[in-house]
Amino acid sequence: MAFAVIAAAAGAAAITVLGGVMAVSAGLLVAAAATGWVVGVALRFGAGPTLASGRPVQLAIRMSLLAVALGQLGLWLYARSEGGVLGPFEYLAETFGLLVPLELLAASVAAWIATR
Repeated sequence: MAFAVIAAAAGAAAITVLGGVMAVSAGLLVAAAATGWVVGVALRFGAGPTLASGRPVQLAIRMSLLAVALGQLGLWLYARSEGGVLGPFEYLAETFGLLVPLELLAASVAAWIATR
């Protein structure tokens, strides 16, 4: 389970760095999918045998969604440190638009595939 938590934290940090510091937008979709995939694989190999059937899939999806959401929060905090004044939802909608829900979807699907 610890490997999956580390993978989720690294994914959230990667989304923040890519989208904030490096100003990449389309690559965030790939980062979100990679986060979901790595979290799923880490959970499957790290805690899979000890969890009840079906539980690893649910846990991987939830952890991936949380990682992407934390990455988005990190993007907003980075923008605020640069002088931004919008709230988190307004900023994400204005800056990234439909990319945010697509990232959540990509992370979920990748986590689901990786844990099967």
